[in-house]
Amino acid sequence: MCGIAGEIRFDSTYASPTAVERMLSRLESRGPDGTGLYNSNSMAFGHRRLKVIDLAECSSQPMVDTQLGLVIVYNGAIYNYHQLRNELENKGYQFFSNGDTEVILKSYAEWGEYCVERLNGMFAFAIWERDSKRMFLARDRSGIKPLYYQFRGKCFRFASTLPALLATGDVDTSIDPVALNYYMTFHSVVPAPHTIFNGVKKLPPATIMYIEPDGNYNIREYWKLNYTRNSEDLKCDLADWIDRIEEKLRESVEKRLVADVPVGVLLSGGLDSSLVVGLLDQAGQKDINTFSIGFENVAEEEGNEFRYSDLIAKKYSTNHTKIFADTEMVRENLADCIGSMSEPMVSHDVIGFYLLSKEVSKHVKVVQSGQGADEVFAGYHWYPALMNADPEQAVKLYSDVFFDRDFNEYKKAVNKSYIKSDFSSDFVKDKFLEHGAEESIDKALRIDTSIMLVDDPVKRVDNMTMAWGLEARVPFLDHELLELAAKIPAKYKVRDGGKFVLKEVGRRVIPNEVIDRPKGYFPVPALKYLEGQYLEMVSQLLNSDKAISRNIFNREYILMLFQNPKEHLTPLKGSKLWQIALLEHWLQENGL
Repeated sequence: MCGIAGEIRFDSTYASPTAVERMLSRLESRGPDGTGLYNSNSMAFGHRRLKVIDLAECSSQPMVDTQLGLVIVYNGAIYNYHQLRNELENKGYQFFSNGDTEVILKSYAEWGEYCVERLNGMFAFAIWERDSKRMFLARDRSGIKPLYYQFRGKCFRFASTLPALLATGDVDTSIDPVALNYYMTFHSVVPAPHTIFNGVKKLPPATIMYIEPDGNYNIREYWKLNYTRNSEDLKCDLADWIDRIEEKLRESVEKRLVADVPVGVLLSGGLDSSLVVGLLDQAGQKDINTFSIGFENVAEEEGNEFRYSDLIAKKYSTNHTKIFADTEMVRENLADCIGSMSEPMVSHDVIGFYLLSKEVSKHVKVVQSGQGADEVFAGYHWYPALMNADPEQAVKLYSDVFFDRDFNEYKKAVNKSYIKSDFSSDFVKDKFLEHGAEESIDKALRIDTSIMLVDDPVKRVDNMTMAWGLEARVPFLDHELLELAAKIPAKYKVRDGGKFVLKEVGRRVIPNEVIDRPKGYFPVPALKYLEGQYLEMVSQLLNSDKAISRNIFNREYILMLFQNPKEHLTPLKGSKLWQIALLEHWLQENGL
């Protein structure tokens, strides 16, 4: 896991190593173990390294293969790299390192753009062809690893984070009206290629991009989840699906042990992370390092789930670390947490992942996380209602639950110059019309797994772990597991409150007490109810000269929210006032 950056030019001038070094300076936390820079006339690549696979210097990046005429910078982990290496060696390729980076490089030499279809793992990488001067970029199927870019005149730049691009000082930071509508409506999810700025885009998941020497480029999606079922799928009964999911999940958890350093687990105490611990134990892993975090109670809402994580830690005799974050700790770290966001992320639990990662990084460099199971196996409360809904009704049901505000309220909230169209509603309607999912609930599962998950929970985990040089692996997002789970009839997923198939797998591994508990989240009540010093902080932010002169939001709407912040919650129980304040806070943290 690392940070990558680069620049190529399409004119007669040289690429700027200085600009790449500035980007690398903002990526230091993603790769604290080393840095590298390579430039040749029109191109310059930079890399920050976190040593996880092949700790030797021969795996440092940018990696140059003079024989093949290729240069790569890469962020991620390829879990099947040993198998691919054997295949490539049988084809005559010789290797000078023992890691996964060189395997990607030689896979590209052998299979070209189709190499991505052979990679099992998480990745974002760029490869430059010395002879043709073309550049190839790719992002993994589930968008676990980020990749941001900008075209600016005769120059193209890319980086692992948006703030890294900002460090060059040459970015159009005007607010994108489409992204603002997504942020304020689609629960702060801004789907690729958009970001909050007009001048920065992000490569969508499961997408490759070729950039020619003259600046022309083409983009292709190479993978998509398919929820349609063939005759063999329909022959499977519930017991078959439970067996198949258990087998595939075991494989997924075990393959994510591929590392030359110890691998721990972020243990929330819920079904998903507990199941990861149980499967690791059954795979023979002992003395597993597990980590949990809890917060102070606010307004009678409990701020921790230690009783469940303690149960799992005791059962499997893990080396368990608990972090209790009081109000003062949250307040002291909040600005740095927001500064670590690639994009503004409003979810209250982002500070939880930040503080947890801070402690975890003192013990291990790699962890597994249970993120993604709710979207993949239908764990959220809005899925059952979609079971028998017709497509038109389903769009409304989904929007009523997931959207933070309707378009009428949005028009009251933002300056009229940003009001163009109801982009969020149009986006969801279009996604529900796409082929590859016939039932309304499958359409919702597809949009949540392919869109929402990528630009909310997954991005949250990547940003907050990498803020402390910690690599997070997500076994529930293994693409083979995703493909299998998509074929399960929805009735087997939503039964008994959701995630039924996964719960039945869990009963073979972990205590029922954890499986049958009420559904929990990573609660941070202080950012939900906004009182005391948090409300004062928000007031200072939104009444600052910068916020007022920025004029994104209507003052009348903000004053209305301030009158009673606790009453103005989104359908998913987020603070509407915090959503606005978070965006302003993020902009100020990035010097804007």
